[in-house]
Amino acid sequence: MLNEREIESCYLGQFIPLHYHHNMLMDANRMHNFKAAIDYVVKPGMKVLELGGGTGVLSFFAAQKADKVYCVEFNPDMVQEARKFLAMNNNGERVDVVHADAFEYLPPEPVDVVICEMIHVAMLREKQVEVIEHFKQRYLERFGGPLPVFVPEAVLMAVQPVQQEYDFDGFIAPIVQFQQPGQIQNATVELSQPQVYALIDFTQPNEMLYRWEGQFIADRDGQLNALRFITKNILAVVSERNSTIDWLNHYMTLPLAEPVQLRAGEAVQVSFAYRAGGQIQSLQATMRAAALRATAALPAFAA
Repeated sequence: MLNEREIESCYLGQFIPLHYHHNMLMDANRMHNFKAAIDYVVKPGMKVLELGGGTGVLSFFAAQKADKVYCVEFNPDMVQEARKFLAMNNNGERVDVVHADAFEYLPPEPVDVVICEMIHVAMLREKQVEVIEHFKQRYLERFGGPLPVFVPEAVLMAVQPVQQEYDFDGFIAPIVQFQQPGQIQNATVELSQPQVYALIDFTQPNEMLYRWEGQFIADRDGQLNALRFITKNILAVVSERNSTIDWLNHYMTLPLAEPVQLRAGEAVQVSFAYRAGGQIQSLQATMRAAALRATAALPAFAA
């Protein structure tokens, strides 16, 4: 019988279905960028911990240089999958797949790098922030400092006002939509540039509650009926090139309960609040928008 945390995990990320993990293997953008970041961060001879290992692919990337990798997975089905796959791959024997709860596990020795990809758009549903914050506290109590390097190192979250089409062959349905970054979205009209509302630096203490209120200036006429949430994961900072290795989540567009009609140059006040790891509906219930007089333009966020 599942305990309370296991029941919650069925809905909030740790017990996601096997085929979802398999789909992630087929996401070339995700795979290439994580491989590049892990190859950069992990040096020969290092010890690595992965929290929420899934199929074990990120642990596999780390094992190509690391002496030892601890791959922690909560879902017993995924533990079997990871062990099976790693046995088929070069240096898979360097990975110890541990059936344990990422909220509670600590490695038997200090590690140099921690990989954790429990990431959903806007840090909703999955428990990335909470897992890392719990880990840092437990790790420092047992081993002292310094903390390991984290992959990803940081996360930028932004929001953008849009006009979204909700007509599906004549059936009107304002629903949550996920969009592939870099592709033209014919059913979406961008009414203003995105703005950053939160920065998560995993080397620093992080709050669990995000509360934001800000203004946008409409670039064109339109009906503001949705907010698009953009999440950029900074997987690694490449200091010698003054650059980063990044991964963008799919954009998430949430319909507003009360749309606002805007004209170009008009200002709109937007607000929302939610808890990291919470359900999408908890964010959507707090989203508000109200038209204001035009004001000076605000800095834009480059996705």
